[in-house]
Amino acid sequence: MSPANPQQQTPLLDALRDRTNHHHSPFYAPGHKRGQGISGPLVDLFGAAVFRSDLPELPELDNLFNPEGVIAEAQNLAASAFGAEHTRFLANGSTCGIMAAIVATCGPGDKIILPRNIHQSAISGLILSGAIPIFVNPEYNPDWDIANSITPEAAAAALKQHPDAKAVMVVYPTYHGVCGDLRAIAKITHQYNIPLLVDEAHGAHFNFHPDLPEPALSAGADLTVQSIHKTLGAMTQASMLHVKGDRIDIKKLNRALQLVQSTSPSYLLLASLDAARQQIALHGKELMMQTLDLAAKARSHISQIPGLSVLEPLNTPGFVALDRTRLTVKVSDLGITGFAADEILHSQLAVTAELPMPQHLTFIISLGNTASDIDNLVKGFQNLTHNLGGGHGDDAGTTGGGQDAHPTRKFTLCGTGILPVLENGARSLLGFPTPSLCPREAFFSPAETVGIDQAVDRLSAELICPYPPGIPVLMPGEIITSQALDYLQHILAAGGKITGCSDPRLQTLRVVRK
Repeated sequence: MSPANPQQQTPLLDALRDRTNHHHSPFYAPGHKRGQGISGPLVDLFGAAVFRSDLPELPELDNLFNPEGVIAEAQNLAASAFGAEHTRFLANGSTCGIMAAIVATCGPGDKIILPRNIHQSAISGLILSGAIPIFVNPEYNPDWDIANSITPEAAAAALKQHPDAKAVMVVYPTYHGVCGDLRAIAKITHQYNIPLLVDEAHGAHFNFHPDLPEPALSAGADLTVQSIHKTLGAMTQASMLHVKGDRIDIKKLNRALQLVQSTSPSYLLLASLDAARQQIALHGKELMMQTLDLAAKARSHISQIPGLSVLEPLNTPGFVALDRTRLTVKVSDLGITGFAADEILHSQLAVTAELPMPQHLTFIISLGNTASDIDNLVKGFQNLTHNLGGGHGDDAGTTGGGQDAHPTRKFTLCGTGILPVLENGARSLLGFPTPSLCPREAFFSPAETVGIDQAVDRLSAELICPYPPGIPVLMPGEIITSQALDYLQHILAAGGKITGCSDPRLQTLRVVRK
């Protein structure tokens, strides 16, 4: 008999459990044969049981690309829980969902409007689809050195100038939990009868408590991609793509997903999505209340520590709501960078942040955190400030590599893209140049390697970004500026990490051959 509440069901997890406990002789992949061939050290680390569940597309387990059984049931339950009409499980993370969303809505030469601080996965989607990006600069907060959302006015202006655009994509929320006026952007986008695509990777929990920002689908998004593993209870790399309304061609979306998903998806990841959906659907309000309470406790205590500031909701353009489970703590007033603070907290005080940046650190507080975690976080910051002696000594800014205490004085971080900034701190209207070549053309163009001093004013052949959060400073087809190179060098000097550059020391760059 089916339970009274369908959300109690876990059809995919149940089928995987049944196959795990079904004893038989396996003559199919994977080669370890239900764990019998796994090396001893892996068994010691993970235990033997997990490998018995590492199974392929057996008849009872359905097929991700043609779901007719338990995967279809699990996806339908997820659609109901998250307020969608259609849901697709993603075993390649939100990255593949963002790429598929672009491929499903834009072809070669089609325009798509999106913010310049978009994740690198969107640039990969541009390369794969051949679409032309029309970048809109997000609003910038110079006091906190973070990007807000693009505004409805900016979206309207872009659409007025490019009425032939095929889609609009926005980030909601940002890595720091900042939410723009998505409802207004959706209304403007739909006036052109094109879909609004949302990178909601960090907002999978929004649908489950009224004190959280409005979910993207409720605000009018046509398609949204959520990293269930980031804020809910799924395994790393397990995400979902949701669709609502009729502006997305589902058949085309399914074909796009086949391009970017593995043909051998991990059932461990897929089953974790089924279980995470059940958990949050049944207990979401209670779990999110506990999470919000923990976050409020952390905010209250840390904001009282001298020299530290905590990001709170601001009445500024592009900032209409804040995910209060996301905690951003400014440390630059201590005379130390976020990178240096992160190193001390991680290596000496047993507290690890999600995202260090030049002026601050960001922490994800989720349903998996405990009161003890929050106590350790608060004590970690108390010890950090105490050990710095108030943080205003002459040497405070040199921790972790001798960098300037404020490496972003001459240019500012915009979500980890960079924007020219006027002397009074306002965002320059110059913004980012439109790529001289579309990303796909630049990606496939002949390239050469040149010294860093020869790269200025050349076209980048590389997708280079600090990681996390993976937002490009340079992308294929974009003009390399001295400002961008200075910023990347400061990130390295401050202890940050850069991905996508063929030379990790940033002494050379690959550029499009003239």
